[in-house]
Order: sequence, then C-alpha cells, then structure tokens
Amino acid sequence: MYAMWRLQVALCTLSVLSLSSGGESKARSCSEVRQAYNAKGFSLVNVPHQEISGEHLRVCPQGYTCCTSEMEDKLNQQSKLEFEKLVEESSHKMRTTFVSRHKKFDEFFLELLDNSEKSLNSMFTRTYGKLYMQNSEVFQDLFTELKRYYTGGNVNLEEMLNDFWSRLLERMFQLLNSQYHFTDDYLECVSKYTDQLKPFGDIPRKLKAQVTRAFIAARTFVQGLMVGREVANRVAKVNVAPACVKALTRMLYCPYCRGMPGLKPCPNYCHNVMRGCLANQADLDSEWNLFIDAMLLVADRLEGPSNIEAVIQPIDIKISDAIMTMQDNSMQVSAKVFQGCGQPKPSGIGRSVRGISDVFSGRFRPYTPEERPTTAAGTSLDRLVIDIKEKLKESKRFWSNLPDDICAKGKLTEPDEEQCWNSHTKGRYFPEVVKEGLTNQVNNPEVEVDITRPDTLIRQQIMALRVMTNKLKNAYNGNDIYFQDSSDEGSSSGSGSGCSDGCTTEFIFVGTEAPVIGADRSDERAAAAGKSVSCGPSVLLLTVALTLPLWAMQTQWR
Repeated sequence: MYAMWRLQVALCTLSVLSLSSGGESKARSCSEVRQAYNAKGFSLVNVPHQEISGEHLRVCPQGYTCCTSEMEDKLNQQSKLEFEKLVEESSHKMRTTFVSRHKKFDEFFLELLDNSEKSLNSMFTRTYGKLYMQNSEVFQDLFTELKRYYTGGNVNLEEMLNDFWSRLLERMFQLLNSQYHFTDDYLECVSKYTDQLKPFGDIPRKLKAQVTRAFIAARTFVQGLMVGREVANRVAKVNVAPACVKALTRMLYCPYCRGMPGLKPCPNYCHNVMRGCLANQADLDSEWNLFIDAMLLVADRLEGPSNIEAVIQPIDIKISDAIMTMQDNSMQVSAKVFQGCGQPKPSGIGRSVRGISDVFSGRFRPYTPEERPTTAAGTSLDRLVIDIKEKLKESKRFWSNLPDDICAKGKLTEPDEEQCWNSHTKGRYFPEVVKEGLTNQVNNPEVEVDITRPDTLIRQQIMALRVMTNKLKNAYNGNDIYFQDSSDEGSSSGSGSGCSDGCTTEFIFVGTEAPVIGADRSDERAAAAGKSVSCGPSVLLLTVALTLPLWAMQTQWR
C-alpha cells in the first residue's frame, strides 16, 4: 500500500515537473515580443529568440527577459515619444477650439468694421459726391483708429470720443455762424465749452458709455481667446522628466521584456503614472478655470448691452437726434460761446436765405435688415458668442482631467483588473491612486517627483492666465486696464505689462501684450500703458451722420 502511494506521488511529481517544464519552455519564447518589437519599426538584429538573464536591465524587472540593454534604451525613447503624442492628441480638440474660435471672432469683428466703412463710403459717395470725397479722410482716420484699438493699439476710446464731439462742435458752430470768421485759437476755445454747454444733449455721454464698453469687451475677449490658445499650445508641449520616462517605460514596455507584449497596464496603475508625469499641468487647472469663468463673463457682456452690433445699428438715429438738438439750441450755444470766447469778426459773407432748420429738418432713417451688410461667415455676433461659450465651458477642468482622459479605458489600459500589467507581472494593482497636482505626488508609488521644483514654463503660463483674467474682469466692468493703470508703479494687477522684473519676455507676450490678432500685428502692440485716442464704430457713424448735414449746409452757403 505504501509502495503504491509512493508510486502515485512520484507520478504526480513527474507530471507537475513535465507541465512546469513545458510552461517554462513556452514562457522563454520571445517570438511574440520580436513580432511586436518589429511592428514598432525596430530592427530584429540582436533581439533574442528566447529569454535571457536580465541583470543588465535598468528599468524593467531583472529576471529572465526578452530585452537587451539596447532594446530597453529604444523602448525608453519610444515611451517618451508616445507620451508626448498622447498629450498632444488628448489636448488637440481643446487647442483647436481656441484657434478656430479666435480666428472666427477676429474675422467677424474686423469684417464688421470693414463693412461699416464700405457701406458709409458708398452711401456718402452717392449722396454727396465730390464734397464727401474731399472730406473722406475724416472717416478713414476714424475707422483706422477703431481697428488699431481692436488690434491691440495704444488707443484711448474715451479720449477719442471726447475729441470727436469737440471737433464736431467746432464744425457745426462754424456752419451755424458762417457770417463770422473764426481763427484756430477761437475754435479751440469753442471746443472747451463742449461739456459745459452740452450742445448735443445727453447723447454723447450715452454713446460714449455704449461704444467704450462694447469695444473694451470685444478687444479683451479676442485677446483672451489668443492667450488661451497660446497657453494651451505651450502646456501641451510637455517637458518629460527622466523619472517620468522611466515610469512610462515600466508601464508601457516592460511587459515586452517579460514576454507579454499585448498586456496593457491596469487602470489605477496608469492613473498614478500619468498624474505623476502631468503633476505640473494639473496645477495649471485652478488658474485656467478662473480664466474660463472670466471669459464667460465677458461673453455675457458681448451678448447683452455691449453687443457691438446693437451699438452700431441705432447710431444713425442717435446722430440725427444729436444734430437736431444742436440746431434747436444753436442760438443759446452761440450766445454763450460769444460771451466766453469773445465776439468774432464778421466774415463778410451773409447768411443763407434758406433757414438753418431746413438743412437739419431730415432725420437719418435706419437700415432695414435686408440693407445691412452681412458679417464674417454670414453669422451674427450672438450666435458666434453662444458657440464660443459652449466650447469654453467644455474646457473647464481640462488639465486636472487630462491624466484620466489619457488613461481612459479601452484606449491605453486593460479594463479587466485581473488581466492587466501591474508594474511587474499580470495581476491586480493594489496601490491607491494619488490626487492630482504637484504637492500630492510626494506619495506617488510609480513616479519620483521633486515637489520642490515646479516647472518654470507652467508657472509662467499660470501667471499669464492670472494677468489675462484680471484684464477680463476689468473689461467686464467696462474698464480698460491699459489706461486704468497708467500712473501705477509696476503692480502686476494693474500695469499694462502685467509683469514684474522676474518675468520672462515670453511670459509678457503670452500673458498681456500679445497682439489681439497675431504676431503679424506686433507693430501695433505699442507701449502698454499711457494715454491714447480711440473711437468705436459708433463714433465713425456718428461723424458720418453728423457731418452730412454740415456738408449740406456748406452747399447751401455756396
């Protein structure tokens, strides 16, 4: 009986050894590894056919392996390239959104201004012919200033509007008092009475508020789209640290060395590796979300009372009202000016037989919807802004979610937690997933991260977003930060450069002084703070409509 039992044990042992031997023989084959390695574009020269001793490996487990030192080095580099590609691909949609929406908004706004200028030019050429042509530079200059402001030029909208009404008062005053001769000094004295006399009623104040808010919101919004684009593009070009490359190789290609090239990493394993490699990018998320919120606030302004289309459309009627107000008050205005500036000398030209009221009796009719010029891409500003808002909302929390997006099940990882690579073999991954962000990586089991050395480029982009967010908040409140802070002494929240001495040139470009449209307009991106002149599209139309009756008057006096 005992002999029979020993025989059975011996037979079982032989059977187990036989199975074990067969398993080891199969495990030692590197044929699948060779095939997968070759599919990556690598040569099979010196690639082993069977497992070899792995004491030479520096990243992967040093047991029996299908990898030589040369193979491990190549897979190391391959891991880095694939990770960079993963980040690029995962951020592509978001980055493309900023590029395309920036381009579309920019084209829309510039074409809106171009169409306004062309429409006015066409209308006045047909109506006034040579008289308009002789004075067309007035309108060309106004549109030029509007575009210069929008494209990042150092133009002060309020001063431009104030100057416009002063010049308009001078023109109308001469026409209403054509029997007198006025010197330049006298006309300068007249312009000083603009605020005191209020010859145009309350219209200049209301228009200035509307135009200023509209253009500040539009310019800052398109700057924000550009800054978002530049920040996203820079951050997507990830700086891969050596410790990250090592962890990536262990996760992506050590299965090759263990003879299991088709084995994907466990989900939580992938999360830890990616959160370690993208720790600095995750730290951008807080400032990025604040920036997106500020962009959405300004977008609300563009949809509301600061909608530039809504500001431009009723301009002709308001200009007509301003002219009528000036005409109604012409006697009182002239008397007060004569009292303050002195009695002018007669010009020797008598007044027209036709009354002044006849010249100003007509009001400008607004365009019908069919007559209004279409804008870029045949869309309306409201529709465009709604589309951009939807895309902006989708980009919130992008950087903190990026590691999880890359590790999304089915793309990079194996959903079956028992049949996945756990950093050394096939099986469940037990360590907990660390939180995102640099400081949380102190306990990351997969990536050695020096939490005391933040990535310089990421910190620069954080500061760039912070400066742009501040500008957006100012724009939301109707303040233009370029001019609001001209007397400040270098505070980062108020200065036009938005940068302290420690900032880099690149940061200044990305964060604050970047041209609204692009690098090809850098010459229009002059000194960030200081006084300037600016005017909105409304003002252009103001000038046009206001000077129409004036030209008509001149014609009457000939």
